[in-house]
Amino acid sequence: MELKAAKAKAATTLDKKISHRKVKSQTSFLKKVRKNKTLLLMTLPVIIFFFIFSYLPMPGIYLAFIKYNYGDGILKSPFVGFENFRFLARSGQLATITINTVLYNIAFILLGNSLQILVAVLLNEVNSSKFKKVTQTIMFLPYFISAVIVGLLVYNILNYDYGYLNAVLKNLNMEPVSAYSTPGAWPFIIVLTNLWQGVGYGSIVYFAQITSIDAEMIEAAEIDGVNAFQKIRYIILPMLKPTFVILLLFSLGGVLRGNFGLFYNLVGNNSVLLPTTDIIETFTFRALMINFNFSQSSAVSLYQSVFGFVLVLFCNWLVRRIEPDYSLF
Repeated sequence: MELKAAKAKAATTLDKKISHRKVKSQTSFLKKVRKNKTLLLMTLPVIIFFFIFSYLPMPGIYLAFIKYNYGDGILKSPFVGFENFRFLARSGQLATITINTVLYNIAFILLGNSLQILVAVLLNEVNSSKFKKVTQTIMFLPYFISAVIVGLLVYNILNYDYGYLNAVLKNLNMEPVSAYSTPGAWPFIIVLTNLWQGVGYGSIVYFAQITSIDAEMIEAAEIDGVNAFQKIRYIILPMLKPTFVILLLFSLGGVLRGNFGLFYNLVGNNSVLLPTTDIIETFTFRALMINFNFSQSSAVSLYQSVFGFVLVLFCNWLVRRIEPDYSLF
């Protein structure tokens, strides 16, 4: 009896401690909410946006595991498990669009960040503030041009019959180029177009980081006799390393998310160019708008999201092992 009473007393004491901790944590949480209510109100629109457009659509994942038909609807359509994924894997399309998407994004990330750093460093070395402002404005403009307009510009340059490039070649008595029937040329065209449109805008982050470097450090180095190249190599570039790593991690999270607007407006539904230009987004769009296959498009989108999530975790783990201070979490 005494043992039972002692156990009951211990259990009661433990329950009291747990309830006390819960009340204390709730009180602490409410205090934090009251203290940071202004910041929470500022972030409320962002929270609502992600809740509506990122979390509410999540039940739609179920489409990837059924053979959807309009008559039965989502809930009554036959459940097929991983059949949609197996079909895509066997068809060879999944491998093609995955490789294309990954390779294009790697080129965008590595070349883009390298050129952004180069532009930011070169602008920092310019003494004329007026020249900096004019140059930055000119470089920023392409970023704000619609992908539709970019596609139109490229078409007017590369069109076989009346494009600017072929007009120049004809005047030089050279053979015109049929770009829209040459798949091998389009990886270079797409990468160059993406760099032209995004490098100027992307250099803002690096330029801001350079301007935040302690001026006394640079002055001390100049007094010690370092030249411009040594200053860039030993001071500026090491200071840009954390920013580069963080932006790289953020970019790798979307390595399977291609720039649909750019690809679709440059290539469209040109089947000749699909082997070298088809990415996950354009494949999903065609599956929906042309083939009306909701199940396959959902399967590809789910595969894309899971693969990207795993890739972010792996890259963050790798960075944490090499440079723990640069990891995201």
